[in-house]
Amino acid sequence: MYIGLYFGSFNPVHHGHLIIASFIAGHTPLNQVWFVVSPQNPFKVSHSLLNEYQRLHLVRTAIEGEPKLRASDIEFHLPKPSYTIDTLAYLEEKYPQHRFAVIMGSDSFQNLHKWKNADVLMQRYPVFVYKRAGFEVSAGQSTNITVLDAPLLQISATQIREMVQQGKSVRYLVPDSVKEEIEKNGYYR
Repeated sequence: MYIGLYFGSFNPVHHGHLIIASFIAGHTPLNQVWFVVSPQNPFKVSHSLLNEYQRLHLVRTAIEGEPKLRASDIEFHLPKPSYTIDTLAYLEEKYPQHRFAVIMGSDSFQNLHKWKNADVLMQRYPVFVYKRAGFEVSAGQSTNITVLDAPLLQISATQIREMVQQGKSVRYLVPDSVKEEIEKNGYYR
């Protein structure tokens, strides 16, 4: 199976994430897109980060019934902080029958040179880059990079957390099932 790995904090998962994952699953040779919930991103401060198991639960709730989308806790079992290249090596060992690719926005792609073993990642794994406003990107000479014009919504997880703290509705920004879980459990209050 050919699997695209969509890494992120998903704090919380929202319609913007889901649209990108669904588009990529339906418009590329990928058989599935796995939401790889990162317990700790080496580039982000974790003070406002919901517990990783709670974020994983929200992703699972959001994608329930979608056969081409899957939630993954693989990085929960690896040393922290999580580095994409280490996760890929682990997944290749654990699932030798699968082929893996990386999914990222053009904003992340522009910072790829700062990632651990970025050159190895670029040589060994296909990368699907979706364009984000203000972050132009082209595949250049690499045959391992596919640039996509995925439909984008300008939704920010930070904005969603702030709205919840202020008691404002996040309906239409997140799936109803995610909104219900956030409200029921008092997340981000």
